[in-house]
Amino acid sequence: MESHTTFARGPGRASVATEVRRRVIEGGERHWTHADFGDLPAGAVAHALSRLAADGELRRIRKGLYYRAKETVLGPSLPSATAALTSTFSAPLHPSGLTAANVLGLTTQNPAHGEFATPAAAGPGMLSGATVHTRRPHARYELDDEDGALLELLRDRARASDLEPRETIGRLVSRLADRKRFARLARAALSEPPRVRAMLGALGELADQDTGELRASLNPLSRFDFGPLAALPNARSWQAK
Repeated sequence: MESHTTFARGPGRASVATEVRRRVIEGGERHWTHADFGDLPAGAVAHALSRLAADGELRRIRKGLYYRAKETVLGPSLPSATAALTSTFSAPLHPSGLTAANVLGLTTQNPAHGEFATPAAAGPGMLSGATVHTRRPHARYELDDEDGALLELLRDRARASDLEPRETIGRLVSRLADRKRFARLARAALSEPPRVRAMLGALGELADQDTGELRASLNPLSRFDFGPLAALPNARSWQAK
């Protein structure tokens, strides 16, 4: 858990600058906004962030949003436009479509205009040119980007994967090997379309996970289009067409 220094009332600007710099340095590569320092005086925080940007410790993305880079063999890392938006957008913004397949390592294609999904009624206005699917289930608030990308991939029946179906299945199963991750996804999937629950259940079964709740949520008379995931060895037992 991140530790914060507790200040007495009215810390001086120099003290605030020292504390802001400490948190920024210890925080590693990430975006920063004034809201990340809500326990400190706003004016002194704004001055400290501006000073860190002038000193090269931070990169100013736009007013009130900064980025702390890390050094790579190619030089300082570059800020992610998606991460920057997520820093200022109150609802989750999960990769979808080809963007989700890229995040999950199932394609090397990086679309010029991203595709995302959010439980919000509208996407961020600054996401110019991107496709944003809105009103996804509120259970998505519990998920990180990779979890959300996996559910989005299943919604699309893994059609965005460039890999052979068996290799796609192998990679997805390996991502579901973590019991906490699978439990989190299984809970969220109960709000997803039945085909998503069926495909996640089939993959989870191969990962030796508890899939009982997913199985119980399906109408036993229904049949689902698994797309490329019809290659799952247990697809038929999970009601694939």
